[in-house]
Amino acid sequence: MKFSLRLNNDHPVSTYIELAQIAEEAGFDQIWVSDDLFLRSAPVILTAMAVHTKRIEIGTCILNPYTINPAEIAMLAATLDEVSGGRFNLGLSSGASDFLRWVGIEQSKPLTAIREAITVINQLLSGERAPHEGHFINWSNEAYLRFKPTRRVPIYLGAMSPKMLATIGELADGGLPLLFPPEHYATIKPIIDGGIEKAGRKADAVDIAACIWCSVAQDQDTALDVLREKVAYYGHAMSPMILDQLGLKREDFSEIEHAIMVERNLAKAKSLVTNDMLKIGVAGTVDNLITRLEGIVAMGAQHLSFGPPLGPNLGDAIRSIGKHVIPHFK
Repeated sequence: MKFSLRLNNDHPVSTYIELAQIAEEAGFDQIWVSDDLFLRSAPVILTAMAVHTKRIEIGTCILNPYTINPAEIAMLAATLDEVSGGRFNLGLSSGASDFLRWVGIEQSKPLTAIREAITVINQLLSGERAPHEGHFINWSNEAYLRFKPTRRVPIYLGAMSPKMLATIGELADGGLPLLFPPEHYATIKPIIDGGIEKAGRKADAVDIAACIWCSVAQDQDTALDVLREKVAYYGHAMSPMILDQLGLKREDFSEIEHAIMVERNLAKAKSLVTNDMLKIGVAGTVDNLITRLEGIVAMGAQHLSFGPPLGPNLGDAIRSIGKHVIPHFK
């Protein structure tokens, strides 16, 4: 069993250094940092974390080929792998179309963009030339790294839609499927397995991180309040597949999206989050968390990934998961 931690890129860099050290001591195998627009730069955060830790793997969660050219993604991946001593994992996907529109980017052919990006990035990180004539990438024979990469860095693909989930099985080394709610694992696992079978790969060829949201605290209301804030901010960007799992529609988040993105009224946005929306994650004590996780472990999950909000005190939540949850499933 593997255990990982996912963090948003909205804290001071010094905080990430401390949290990475706590996570390493607590027994986590990996730590991932998101690269959401207009927050702190994940590659810079990960560099700081890499030089202040020894064992734990680090990764981007996620980069996309629309805001960062795949050539630069390969450069970044190879360099971070060098800095970390071979501990870097590249989390990649197409990004959220809602957020890309903030900077005038229309997400044209996201599946094609990702498939082509994976192809050329793998070539570059293998020390090969990567000429490519495609719909999204058109490179000449001069597309190659002018230094020798430490290795071909593993690519983990973030996914919410069925086609992207199947692509995890076909092309990626690992997957970062968002499980909202955690029981969504039962839906996504067969889709990824179908991609593995289609590509003729071995069943254990892909590391599937069961990515959940959790808020851990002794007080249930406090834990719920932290989860409510994340749902208010990100709920409108969920895929139709995930909303269907929760019995919700995109329109259910319209008023919340307006309150937080236009009015910038977080309190109002949180007040509009319903109990059905809170089913997206798990909020409460470590015992609550273990109970929900036992179901997806019984379904075959071999990698549990704990993501934001995590709780009112991140350090305490990470220590608590390390002390109680990791030993329970290890």
